[in-house]
Amino acid sequence: MSPLSPCRSLFLSDVHLGSRHCHAAELSDFLERVQCERLYLVGDIVDLWWMSKRRAAWGPAHNRVVEALHALSREGTELIYVPGNHDRAVRRLCGLVLPTMQVRRRAIHVTADGRRLLVVHGDDYDSITHFGGLQERFGDWLYYRILTGNRLLNASRRRFGLRYWSLSEFLKRRSAAAERYIARFVQAGLDDVRQRGLDGIVCGHIHRAALLRRDGLVYANDGDWVESLTALAEDHDGTLRLLSHRGETLAEIAPRLRLVQPGPLARAA
Repeated sequence: MSPLSPCRSLFLSDVHLGSRHCHAAELSDFLERVQCERLYLVGDIVDLWWMSKRRAAWGPAHNRVVEALHALSREGTELIYVPGNHDRAVRRLCGLVLPTMQVRRRAIHVTADGRRLLVVHGDDYDSITHFGGLQERFGDWLYYRILTGNRLLNASRRRFGLRYWSLSEFLKRRSAAAERYIARFVQAGLDDVRQRGLDGIVCGHIHRAALLRRDGLVYANDGDWVESLTALAEDHDGTLRLLSHRGETLAEIAPRLRLVQPGPLARAA
């Protein structure tokens, strides 16, 4: 595949390296085609939760992802790591500037056209969106069974030369309960940035990629590398684009008509 168009900023989350459901080969192929000034790792990059409870699934493709991130850093890409709930232990390093990356609990990204976007994994909103109880535990169990089916199905599709297709995403979109949960999550994120006086949010966590405007605010979920295989890119004019793992634009928000001096790319929130 040919290189992707250079972008100003790139956001990706929910890679879940170390779990057997991670599509590390597709991500490493994607990263090896990327050129960007700044890369946000928006949580659940390494699945420490999975690795502590189950046998780690770490192979050559997972190593390629790490090597691709190192290559981007050597080429001048600034890396900012915003840990999530599955790599929560990394939050102990928040505020540190490490040799190859910064670690932050959350950040405010300033786009080229002056929009201020909160960058946060999204598990902060669990107390609002989760109802708990037996139903939720059963839902978690069922979700991982569906991910196993998704992995096996796409292994078969690859053997026949077919493109990736998300069984789990297909089933979730037909679940009224899943759609209600996602709607609560979106609203919680937008309520948060409205209270902060910001222009929108970039998050992950729920494994549902989206890029939309609502009530004058931007909601951008960069998706995951377990189901949707997507990332969010910002072009040099401030255009936001949701990308598939093949580099196709799935959704787009145009920049503001009047460009302003953006100042620093990001600051701590």
